[in-house]
Amino acid sequence: MSFGFCDKVLHVNLSNREIRVEEPGERFFRTYFGGWGVIAHYLLKELEPGGDPLGPDNVLVFAAGVMTGVPVGGTGRSAVGAKSPLTGGFGEADVGGFWGAELKRAGWDAIVITGCAEKPVYLWIRDGEVEIRDGAHLWGEKTADVEKILKQELEDNRIRVAQCGLAGENLVRYACVIHDVRHGAGRTGLGAVMGAKNLKAIAVRGTGQVQVADGDRVSPLADWLRGQQEQWVSFQEHGTSGFLAYLDELGMLPTRNFQEGSFEGAERITGRRMTETILVGRETCFACPITCKRIVKVTGGYEVDPVYGGPEYETVAALGSCCGIDDLEAIVYANQLCNAYGLDTISTGVIIAWAMECFERGLLTVEDTGGLLLNFGNAEAMTRLVEQIARRQAFGDLLAEGCQGAAQQIGRGTEKYAMQIKGQEIPMHEPRAKFALNLGYVTSPTGADHMHNIHDRQYTSERGIQSVQPLGILGPLSTDDLGPAKVRLTKYHIDWRVSYNCLGMCMFMPYSKEQMRDVVQGVTGWNTSLFEMMWGITTAGTPARNVAAVVPKPP
Repeated sequence: MSFGFCDKVLHVNLSNREIRVEEPGERFFRTYFGGWGVIAHYLLKELEPGGDPLGPDNVLVFAAGVMTGVPVGGTGRSAVGAKSPLTGGFGEADVGGFWGAELKRAGWDAIVITGCAEKPVYLWIRDGEVEIRDGAHLWGEKTADVEKILKQELEDNRIRVAQCGLAGENLVRYACVIHDVRHGAGRTGLGAVMGAKNLKAIAVRGTGQVQVADGDRVSPLADWLRGQQEQWVSFQEHGTSGFLAYLDELGMLPTRNFQEGSFEGAERITGRRMTETILVGRETCFACPITCKRIVKVTGGYEVDPVYGGPEYETVAALGSCCGIDDLEAIVYANQLCNAYGLDTISTGVIIAWAMECFERGLLTVEDTGGLLLNFGNAEAMTRLVEQIARRQAFGDLLAEGCQGAAQQIGRGTEKYAMQIKGQEIPMHEPRAKFALNLGYVTSPTGADHMHNIHDRQYTSERGIQSVQPLGILGPLSTDDLGPAKVRLTKYHIDWRVSYNCLGMCMFMPYSKEQMRDVVQGVTGWNTSLFEMMWGITTAGTPARNVAAVVPKPP
C-alpha cells in the first residue's frame, strides 16, 4: 500500500481525447514529492524546445503533494504548472482551498494535460472515472456561475472546480486558475494556458481518504497547531492584510508603482479597517483551523458579493497603494472582478500602476488610453481597466500583455517604469529594502515571486535565526547584508520553501523544520531527513539549471 500518494497520474490528450493512467511508483514520489517537483519533471520530459506557451504542445500539469489532503492544518494546497505565456519560462503557481485535497480523495496525484480541444470542454473526475464533457455552455460565464452550473449539472453540491475564467479564455497573459471561486493559482499566466487548450474547468469529486503510514505520529501535529492560537490569531482576525499597516510603518509598502514605500491613505485600506467595516465572515482551507481568508460584502455604489470571498494583502496593496488608491470598497470590488474573471491580482494591479505612472509622466496620453484619465488614485479608472483587461477590450487589450510586453509595444521610455523581473510583475514586497529578496527574485525560474523567496527581516534577530541554526547560519543578518552568509541563507531558505510547494503545504504554518520532517515521515513511512526534503527534492524537481534547454528566454 502507498502512503501519502495514490500512485496514479492522469494523462489527458485533448486533441485526440485519449485518457490514460500512469502509475510511476514509490521512487518517483519520493524523488519529487508532488507539486512543483512533479510539474518540473513533466515539463522537462515532454516539452519540445521553442514551443508556443499558448500552442497545443504546451503541457499543463495539476499536481498535489504527498501532504495534500492529510488531515493536518496547512495541507490544502496543490500546484499548477506549464510553460508560462507571461515569462516564456517555467510557470508554476500554488493554491489553497479544497480542490487539491478532493483530487487526492478521488485517487489522483496529478493530471497532465496535452493537446487542444476543438471546442470548449471540461473534465469531470469522480473517483476513478474520468470524462471529457462539452463545455460550450460554460464559456464566457463568470467563475461563480460556472461552479453553480456544474454542481447542478452533475447533481452534486460537494464537487470542487478549478477553472480558467474569462481572462483565460481571452488569453490574458497573467490569467490565473481559480479554484473554489475564491482561491487563485495566481502567478505566471496558467489560466491562459487552460483557455488556449479550450479547457474551461476541471470538476472533481472524491469519496476516498489519503492513507498515512503512522497516524499516531501525524495526529499530534494537528493537535499541537490547534493549541498554538497565539501564533496565528492575527491571521484569523485580519487575514494577511493585517501586515499592510506594519509594512507601511517600515517604509516597505509599494506605493504609486514602487515610487514610494509608504502611503498616506494606508490606514483606510488596512486589514483592521476591513474587519471593522465590510467583513462578514471568514473561511479556511482543507483541515486548517486558522480561517485567515476574508469574506466581504458591500452594498450601494460598488456591489460586492460574498460568494467571491475577499482580498489578501497582495491584492489590497497591488490594487490599492500601488495605484495610489485608498478606497477600500473599490479595491474589494476590483478583487471580485479578478476572481470572477480569473485574473492574477498582483500582475493586474502592477500593470495598472505602470500605466498610471506613464500617464502622469506624459508617456501615455488619452489617445492611448481610450480617454481614460489614468492618474494615481483614480479608483473608477482602475476598476474599468480590470474589466477591459479581462475582456481584452480597448486599452485593456494592451495591458493584457503584461508589463514587459506592453512596454515593448509602446516604447517611448515606458520600459523604465515596468516593475517586472523575467516578465513577471513584482509582488507587494519592497526589494530595495530586502537585499536577499532581490537576489531571490532574479534567480527564481518563475521571475518575481514572493512566496518561495526569502524575506530578510525574518533573520535579523536571535529569535528569527533559530530556525536555520541547524543549517549552520548561527547569527542574525541585517536586511542590507548580502555577504556570503546571507547568500548561503538565501539558498537554504528558498530550497526549504520550494519543498513546501512540492509537499502541498501552506507556508504560513508555524511548524518547525523538525516537525515538518517528522510529519512527512509519519505520512509516508519514509526515513526522510531535512537534507532530503531541502536538497533532494529541489535538485530533482527545480528546473533552474535545465530550463534554458527546454524553453527560450522571452524576447
